[in-house]
Amino acid sequence: MSLTGKIFFQKTYYEVLSVKEDASYDEIKVSYKSALLNSHPDKLHKKYDASRDHHELDFLEVQKAWEVLSDSKSRANYNKELQASRLELEIPANEVELGDMSVKTVGDLQELFYECRCGDYFSITSLELREMGILLDMESVHLSVDSKPASVLIPCGSCSLKIRLSIDHSP
Repeated sequence: MSLTGKIFFQKTYYEVLSVKEDASYDEIKVSYKSALLNSHPDKLHKKYDASRDHHELDFLEVQKAWEVLSDSKSRANYNKELQASRLELEIPANEVELGDMSVKTVGDLQELFYECRCGDYFSITSLELREMGILLDMESVHLSVDSKPASVLIPCGSCSLKIRLSIDHSP
């Protein structure tokens, strides 16, 4: 399956099997078996109706996801194509909340960071956020009273992955 150059709004194979992208083979296998039972047309014990066609499509997606993710070479190729499509469309690898970020304070400047699976970090400073119109009170980790909910796309310091940082106003 080639992802590059296509609009990619469908679920990833990881989402189809409900596993994280760094899941082990065993985690993928367990999730595959569960998804297979939940989507197999013969296991649904329902009369024929329009929803059965939908379940058969789910079953086929589960099968294809397993076919790709169970083989290390095809999984590696799929991951490369997935990363390339994310670069092209700026789809984040993960969404995190402000509370998920670690904070390091140096003087009046705070740096928020989140570890990437490559070992480096996604990071953004309070100054960069301020330049975007987002004022943070790091003592209680919330937006200032006059700010609206926001989200910021943050690239990793080393690899091509990005995360979306969601910042909600917490009164």
